[in-house]
Amino acid sequence: MFTSWAYTCRMNTPRLLVAEGNTPEGRARQIAAGGKPASDGYAKLLRELWPEAAIDICFPADPGANLPDAGLESYDGVAITGSALHVYDGGPSIEPQIELVRSAYRAKTPIFGSCWGLQVATVAAGGAVHKNPRGREIGFGRRIRLTEAGMSHPLFKDKPTVFEALTVHLDEVATLPLKGKVLAMNDHSGVQAAEIEYEGGIAWGVQYHPEYEFKDISAILKRLNGALVTEGFFASNEDATLYIRDVDTLAKDPANRRLGWRHGLDSAITQRDLRIQELRNWIEMKVKPTRSVRGRA
Repeated sequence: MFTSWAYTCRMNTPRLLVAEGNTPEGRARQIAAGGKPASDGYAKLLRELWPEAAIDICFPADPGANLPDAGLESYDGVAITGSALHVYDGGPSIEPQIELVRSAYRAKTPIFGSCWGLQVATVAAGGAVHKNPRGREIGFGRRIRLTEAGMSHPLFKDKPTVFEALTVHLDEVATLPLKGKVLAMNDHSGVQAAEIEYEGGIAWGVQYHPEYEFKDISAILKRLNGALVTEGFFASNEDATLYIRDVDTLAKDPANRRLGWRHGLDSAITQRDLRIQELRNWIEMKVKPTRSVRGRA
């Protein structure tokens, strides 16, 4: 059979799909606070980590969403962003996201989920998510520690066994699916990272945000300012403003020694290469090997 040069090039180009977890309203709120849509930042980082890859973005929470018209087998990996939604609420903004993830599992296309992405991957495979009884975790996830399974897992290659991470979440994984294993935890959430197997597919997920920059956390803090005072994180709006000012300074100078000391930040969060290590490992240790097995490399 004759195969055109253009078709061969398309087949040889790595393809990644980023699934935006937020609704149009959620994206607008983040932009108004000085941030950007989660999928934009995710796609930018994936392009940096794999310059040869073509990155598509879909919006399954949107009415009339531009879901992939080809099977998810045509992608080498699917990454799911965070979201302000609650997966247990269900409804038209959430059910299509669950089905998209189930399709990725069935296609045996490697999945990576951050925060909401982990939660959707959990529910899609039969697990459960609930509102964290300890409340919100925001800003810096503290003392995230690898389990025995996590210490030998490729997701955490070259990552410290205990580390800090940029984070924001109100919900957490309550029960992992039958074929799920906890890879990391901390005092706030019993599942800070997990591997989930479902119908032959594999998802690696983290409850924090390795894809975030400090400025993403700053925008979320500005958006949630009033709620964070009510929840007791800050004594007043002025108190919140001072904290956000520190985060804005860290966005410009992550190695700021004074603020690193003040906020107890370790190198896993101040050094960008370490902060994004999980996504690098997903591409190098899961996506590329699966692509090779599929005969695309």
